[in-house]
Amino acid sequence: MENNNIDFKDLWKKQAVSQPNMEDLLDRVSQFKKASLRSLWKTNIMLLATSAFIIFIWIYYQPQFISTKIGIILVVLGMVIYLFASNKLFGNYKDIDATKDNHEYLQKLVSIQKKQQFLQTNMMSLYFLMLTLGICLYMYEYASRMSVIGASLTYGITLLWILFNWFYIRPKQIKKQQSKINSLIEKFEEVNNQLES
Repeated sequence: MENNNIDFKDLWKKQAVSQPNMEDLLDRVSQFKKASLRSLWKTNIMLLATSAFIIFIWIYYQPQFISTKIGIILVVLGMVIYLFASNKLFGNYKDIDATKDNHEYLQKLVSIQKKQQFLQTNMMSLYFLMLTLGICLYMYEYASRMSVIGASLTYGITLLWILFNWFYIRPKQIKKQQSKINSLIEKFEEVNNQLES
């Protein structure tokens, strides 16, 4: 059985014809790593700033209803849980190293792919559930002071926005993330197959 652990640098020296393709592939891995880390940082900053703003609202406006307080706790807790889960990817992205062999690249990319899928399905579902429930509970105190039409409109618009994010924006983002990593995995598998034949 052949050894699948192939050193790219050694391969470049031996196969000058394939060199540009491998350089392009390694460049794509580097771009994927940078874009993924940048996206994680943006998510962290955005969710932490949003959590801080929500806590500020709680302190400044002093809501009276327990439902409002529970709503705030659920929203912030949902964000914290999502951040905790997504930040586990930091190590995986940082570990992608241009000096590793083809087999290690594949292992890292498949590991990232599995963690991304878990994040995009289980954790995102939990996040949206907590966010929706939290927002609905938070809004109750203020909606109770409105007319029936005003409260219905407020809840209706809010829930439509959440549904729009869930059924349109979220699937587009997932598809974009999956296509990037799937493309890299396919390219590395292609290189493996070429080397084995």
